[in-house]
Amino acid sequence: MSEMSLRPSAQGKVRDLYDLGDALLLVATDRISAFDYILEDEIPHKGEVLTRLSVFWFDLLSEVVDNHLISTDVADLPAEFVPYADYLRGRFMLVHKMDMLPVECIVRGYLTGSGLASYKETGEVCGIQLPAGLQESSKIPEAIFTPSTKAEIGDHDENISFDACCELLGADQANAVRDLSLAVYNKAADYAASRGIIIADTKFEFGVLDGQIRLGDEVLTPDSSRFWAREGYEAGRSQPSFDKQFVRDWLNANWDRTSTPPKLPQDIIEATSEKYIQAYELITGEKF
Repeated sequence: MSEMSLRPSAQGKVRDLYDLGDALLLVATDRISAFDYILEDEIPHKGEVLTRLSVFWFDLLSEVVDNHLISTDVADLPAEFVPYADYLRGRFMLVHKMDMLPVECIVRGYLTGSGLASYKETGEVCGIQLPAGLQESSKIPEAIFTPSTKAEIGDHDENISFDACCELLGADQANAVRDLSLAVYNKAADYAASRGIIIADTKFEFGVLDGQIRLGDEVLTPDSSRFWAREGYEAGRSQPSFDKQFVRDWLNANWDRTSTPPKLPQDIIEATSEKYIQAYELITGEKF
């Protein structure tokens, strides 16, 4: 990966953020995180997939909710970033600054991950009672909103109840982001189904700009979502995925999760890159 010499104002697990005063420049790197660790290895083209797929979804979902995107055109880069245009092309978003809400807005349409673990223990997910008899990967009768806290890098997000979400945001704002999250998920899930993809679950982030709640950060990417193939889907087992579950599975088989994560083998790196690109092409119908 070509590195920029410009120091970011802040860094996330994957993105570098540059404060431009009244706007932000978000640069999606090829870093990959798993189990709250940023791995040593990078995944080729990953940042481009995240950005280009987010832009696709922002456009598709614009009738449901406004977003923070201003431009992805290198012609709109501030002067100090122009020397890095070749690297930035396809992996940056110029966005409005927003007051980001302090919750991760998770929507689950299928039972997997931490939701499955909670269901097995209590029959509930984030305080929501689900029907008896569901299995791993079962479709939930109606998609559910299961928010979590936002953790600092290295810490764990914590699932919270909707009542706790109301305490953080206030009842009106909590109801608004819940309704928006479900509306966005349902529209996206219907579209993805037409492309042969199941969106098992996903995470949204919202912010407030000029008093209006808008969709921000990334949206419906292989980093923030579980994508499964519709063909061959069967409840009762784990599903082949088009996301970083591929890396998680390898780490689970080769790492005790208490020490520093191991380096990824080259074949895992290449296969993961192919998974991300495949997700982009299947969803958008465009060649990467």
